[in-house]
Amino acid sequence: MVDVVERPALDGARVERSGAFSGFVRTGAALEMKAFTGVTGGEGGFAIPREIDATLKGVSPIRSIANVVQVGSAGYRKLVTTGGAPSGWASEVAARPVTASPNFVEIAPPSGELYANPSASQAMLDDAAFDVEEWLAGEIANEFAKAEGAAFVSGNGVNRPRGFLANPVAADGDATRTFGALQYLASGAAGDFAANGQERLIDLVQALRSPYRQGASFVMNASVLARIRKFKTSDGAFLWQPSLAAGMPATLLGYPVVEAEDMPDLAAGSLSVAFGNFKAGYLIAERRETAILRDPYSNKPFVSFYATKRIGGCVSNSEAIKLMRFSAT
Repeated sequence: MVDVVERPALDGARVERSGAFSGFVRTGAALEMKAFTGVTGGEGGFAIPREIDATLKGVSPIRSIANVVQVGSAGYRKLVTTGGAPSGWASEVAARPVTASPNFVEIAPPSGELYANPSASQAMLDDAAFDVEEWLAGEIANEFAKAEGAAFVSGNGVNRPRGFLANPVAADGDATRTFGALQYLASGAAGDFAANGQERLIDLVQALRSPYRQGASFVMNASVLARIRKFKTSDGAFLWQPSLAAGMPATLLGYPVVEAEDMPDLAAGSLSVAFGNFKAGYLIAERRETAILRDPYSNKPFVSFYATKRIGGCVSNSEAIKLMRFSAT
């Protein structure tokens, strides 16, 4: 009689952390293929566990507020209307003339392959007390977050996402501005705020249409935020309000503030403050989860982990993001 041993359910992070993924990283052995999210065959590459991708989402500032979609190929396309669907009014029994057809524009986020290549010594990997998966997740997330942060803000769209600051800008309002151009408001002084800086920030908020203000955020770097944190109202209250609970962002004029270090510092003509609903205004398209190859040969005695991820991004709705330009006009 043969005893039958039931296999435990492979239910995600617990198995990946303690079993097959850790074994693959430490030794290259793949004892249980089902513990991985995917496999690339004899090349030895595997899609790494979802919690590593979750770590990336937590440390990339623009990713945390943008619209992120998973795609099956690099050729993602999205159709948007430039003026909505035209409509009309009529009485109960009146004829209904034909309305004009909406205008459609195709959006194709530029993309490229993002990669990282962290290394660890084999002796470190052999150490059972070393949390190899947490180390690898942190290394990949930090490298990817730095590269993503720059691309989502100011990337030129060549083999990488096109950042929202790479779009053309204009002072015209939504009704007259060219599709794809972002509206800017002047700060009132070259390279700084005018004397009424807090009023300029209010103008920036109100320039965003009401439907987009629900879920909107400020985006700026730490040095610009330090300048704004000193602004006070006429009764002496600070415009900036610190977080009142763990996990809750600080607010400016009632809206969350996202620190993105790739936003420009204050300078003449700089676009150093953005305000908008990035969930509606910026699209990130990523194909598959992060894949990893283990290379113990190229850099002995170190083992390198070559991680790749195809990511694209661009502005999807130019009405949903507003900018402040630090100029007199």
